[in-house]
Amino acid sequence: MLGRVTSKGGQGGVLRADAARNRALLLRAARDQLAAGDDSLQLNAIARLAGVGVGTAYRHFPTPHALREALSADRFRELVAEAEAAAGEEDPVAGLRRVLRFVLASTLADGGFAAVLVAAEDAEAATSALKKDLDLAVAHLLDRARAAGAVRRDVEAGDLRRLLCGVEHALRAGEAGPARTELYLAVLVEGLRPPR
Repeated sequence: MLGRVTSKGGQGGVLRADAARNRALLLRAARDQLAAGDDSLQLNAIARLAGVGVGTAYRHFPTPHALREALSADRFRELVAEAEAAAGEEDPVAGLRRVLRFVLASTLADGGFAAVLVAAEDAEAATSALKKDLDLAVAHLLDRARAAGAVRRDVEAGDLRRLLCGVEHALRAGEAGPARTELYLAVLVEGLRPPR
């Protein structure tokens, strides 16, 4: 007997219990490797660390980017929750700034997350769905800020994802302290204002 179905797969399918266990082992091994400072995510090495066959690793994650996407799923959910919570802020610009700060902190905490955040194409359908959820939540914040006359009309949520990754890159290239982070965020928010 193969085992009963217990988990959703990366491509939206349902995994058998043994396949779900192997996927969890691979994700844990990848997280351990990242925590140890190795962000290469080579699937052969991840399979070895997880104690599964290389073929098993490639069945779950055909590319290192697909593995990176799976590792980013929880981070996307956190961002969506933060954006939804920020919509409750009385000042729409403060809510938008709160989310921008949170997204930036997320990309700074996980250098590989920025690549997933701005990728033009996703390896996993789940990643595309999570990006859509994030964009919808941020679009709501943008709409509120536009209604208050604080944000230009031509900026979309996807633009903010890409702009924030640019800020993240600039911070990594230079001095990434709290003062510099706040300065860059202030410049970004100022750039979102409608033309005068």
